[in-house]
Amino acid sequence: MKLNRRYLILTAAAALVGAAQAQPTQGVSDTEIVIGTHIDLSGPAAAGMPMLRNGMQLRIDELNAAGGVHGRKIKLIVEDNASQPQQAVRAVQKLLKSDNVFAILNPFGSGPTAATVKMSTDAGVMVFAPWAASGIIQKVSGNSPLLFTTVQNYDTTTANGLGWALKNWKSQKVGVIYQEGPFGDLVRAGVSQALKDAGQTVAAEAAYKVGDIDFSSQVAKLKAANVDLIVAGTLVRESVGVMTEVKKLNWSQVKVLTTLPGRASIVAKLGKDTVEGLYGIGGWKLHDPDTSDAAAKKFMTDFKAKFTMDADENAANAYSYTSWFIEGLQSAGRNLSSQSLAKIMPTISHQDFTTFSRQSFTNNHVGPEMASIDQIKNGKWVQIAAPSSK
Repeated sequence: MKLNRRYLILTAAAALVGAAQAQPTQGVSDTEIVIGTHIDLSGPAAAGMPMLRNGMQLRIDELNAAGGVHGRKIKLIVEDNASQPQQAVRAVQKLLKSDNVFAILNPFGSGPTAATVKMSTDAGVMVFAPWAASGIIQKVSGNSPLLFTTVQNYDTTTANGLGWALKNWKSQKVGVIYQEGPFGDLVRAGVSQALKDAGQTVAAEAAYKVGDIDFSSQVAKLKAANVDLIVAGTLVRESVGVMTEVKKLNWSQVKVLTTLPGRASIVAKLGKDTVEGLYGIGGWKLHDPDTSDAAAKKFMTDFKAKFTMDADENAANAYSYTSWFIEGLQSAGRNLSSQSLAKIMPTISHQDFTTFSRQSFTNNHVGPEMASIDQIKNGKWVQIAAPSSK
């Protein structure tokens, strides 16, 4: 009787362990993997979001048409964060608790991602390729093994770009316009490092808030300080806003260098003559619809056929990051979990028509961090300094 009883106990325990191990991974069924994202559909960066969303969707549709990943199709759920942390929290709560997503892919915004990344990774959900200040997001997450950042660090790329400018333009008085919050903090850190290396200090700086559209006071402050170079920690309409004020003042003696997010083709498109001459730090390749790169050409042709609009680099980067994520899913195999995917991702390198070099993850962050210096000439960004890294 004792042996029988012991046998039954051991058998029951084994069954419980097996049942626990057999529990399905959140967001993964026999036929589907549910992926979520939260982007700015109604806030200050909304103009660029169709590109980001459609770039993801195109790559997912291509995958699904080819049979999916190990027999599973991917379903993408998109939520609006309006570039507001509070709204991002609500969006991510829905994705985690109602939609039961397996991963969050390409979420947009430093503030929204900082407010939600730990909530996601603590729930066992991977966050892959957030469009945000990578160093801050890694820190907020507690360096979670479920977070993989693909945006180059704003501090190191700013330091790299400004270092080139100081050497080649011989700038003596540098001013900074920065966004309050994580993004601006990193831009200022990069400026401080480059100036320290050059034996200089910041001549003047001015902050702006998310959503601001008037930059007259910030530009006026830097003009009063007689700076010869403005480092603009700006995104799309903020980059246009700064250049608008510079042109209004007929301030032709100053150079304006926008940081990584501001070197975007939509800036040239929206700003038109106002942004002619603007310099930018670029972290990825840009392609026009008439590009000679075969892979880029196919992407742009397919994108326009599906969405009746020309793709920009936001669409291309979203497509690229989604491709990298899919490579991980394919390598992780049929027995998919967040842990198995996190284990395999550092072994997968990635290179395509968007990257300056082959990239891989070191401590869950992309490298190498290559950056070029470009300038808007005749409505297009033109590279004036080849990509380099520190």
